Amino acid sequence: MSVAVQESLLDFGDEAAPGPVRPERVPLRAGAWIDVQRGWLAGSAALFTRLAGCVPWRAERRRMYDRTVDVPRLLCFYGEQVSLPDPALDACRDALNAHYCGELGEPFVTAGLCYYRDGTDSVAWHGDTVGRGSTEDTMVAILSLGEARPLLLRPRGGGETLRYALGHGDLFVMGGSCQRSWEHAVPKSSRPTGPRISVQFRPQGVR
Repeated sequence: MSVAVQESLLDFGDEAAPGPVRPERVPLRAGAWIDVQRGWLAGSAALFTRLAGCVPWRAERRRMYDRTVDVPRLLCFYGEQVSLPDPALDACRDALNAHYCGELGEPFVTAGLCYYRDGTDSVAWHGDTVGRGSTEDTMVAILSLGEARPLLLRPRGGGETLRYALGHGDLFVMGGSCQRSWEHAVPKSSRPTGPRISVQFRPQGVR
């Protein structure tokens, strides 16, 4: 799979390497919070290109109401004890564990990858509530590669929607009660939009 990504100033370099984890924390209501760090991964465009070509991406279909529809993005999941597809992702996970493990109380052990090929790919409003996230505080750390796409957040039950454009090596961590008290989405776009890969690091039993 061959794709072209427009680089930002933060993307330059062939070696993808995370910097120190020094995010800005934003408290949300109901015990939720997010951490945001722009350009955390240097050389992210090179990593995007490698992942786009080497990950065994798959298209899925899911039952919705009375019909089966295509999932509007490509997916790949790396479970516990499964080797990640690039050493840079191991370095990212190690850095995240070193920073968050004391607060989280456990390491990140899985990685889910989503490939948004263009503006027609998306993910609907949801929380990662399959498993322990439905009843326990937890964290999901997202590394964004490629073109920036909006990630939206809103409180369950209604309230102001927050909007973050994520790409080019940005780090975005959802913590506390975020998965059960808030929802997030990546909406479709009618504008020309380049490809983006989202890497979600999660602890055991959180999907």
